Amino acid sequence: MEPITIYTTHWCGDCRRVKYFLSRRGVEYREINIEEDPSAESVVLKANAGKLKVPTLKVGERYFACSPFSAVQLATELKVPLNP
Repeated sequence: MEPITIYTTHWCGDCRRVKYFLSRRGVEYREINIEEDPSAESVVLKANAGKLKVPTLKVGERYFACSPFSAVQLATELKVPLNP
């Protein structure tokens, strides 16, 4: 599987859902909190046409936002099982 990076914030419920979804399926990821890393906020804005959407995921060189959280979208985008 390609490397996965998740851009998150402390307050984001959808971020927690995405991390839980991935953990339940044994999918490794790197988390970057945009509140702690100011340069990461610009990455999220660029990936989402100027919108600050979290969580934003980077898979390989591809970006997508999973906000609002959708298990179906995440399973499809990452090619992982919908149910663990």
